[in-house]
Amino acid sequence: MSSPDVRSFTVGPVQENCYLVRADSASARALIVDPGDEHERLLAGARALGVEIEAILITHCHFDHIGAVAPLARATGAPVYCPEIERGVLADVMRWVPPGFGPFESYEAEHLLAGGERLALAGLHVEVIFTPGHSAGHLTYSISPAARDRDRAPSGQAPAARALLSGDVLFQGSVGRVDLPGGDWATLERSIGGLLRAFPGDTVVYPGHMGVTTLGRERDTNPFLAELRSAIPASTPGAAAAGS
Repeated sequence: MSSPDVRSFTVGPVQENCYLVRADSASARALIVDPGDEHERLLAGARALGVEIEAILITHCHFDHIGAVAPLARATGAPVYCPEIERGVLADVMRWVPPGFGPFESYEAEHLLAGGERLALAGLHVEVIFTPGHSAGHLTYSISPAARDRDRAPSGQAPAARALLSGDVLFQGSVGRVDLPGGDWATLERSIGGLLRAFPGDTVVYPGHMGVTTLGRERDTNPFLAELRSAIPASTPGAAAAGS
């Protein structure tokens, strides 16, 4: 089965990547991940694709990832799924925004996530993974077309068709910063290691900033992952496929 159709919109002054995700290019149902700014542009993008936004997913609640949540939710009626630990940030957003940015609207999320949940949204199967380190409640979303359930994959491996929406955990050639409240390098490294162990190296990663990459590429070349390269055995799912 094909991978989900993922469309990127780079928005706002911090150049954050927001993603519109649907099961395939013909689907009229979609979810949106991390709408950080420019809600009118995001709505126009959805209209151009002929899709209805059925859910809004947040990886973490730094302002550049949530600035358009409130107006987008109001315009679409889509429920918001937010990291449970960070719900207070979304509910009082300007308290956490540095000078020179905003104003942004606060929002009370309809659904709170802690990691470990499996969601069925917009014809997609969404696995919620707790990946703290950049922020205290950070989540990564593993998304695939609903028919490609993880339980149908070979034992111990996730389907290659899944896309990882990694927020600010892992970037192309870099990783999320850890000098903000809730940041911690050892925690972030463990979170990235968990992703490398759980998914094949050809899994496509859609990060919150910069370009699209794969787990295998980052494992092999990312300068911040040198210790993980030596720590993860080649027999693990992620490491075994990294060179493929």
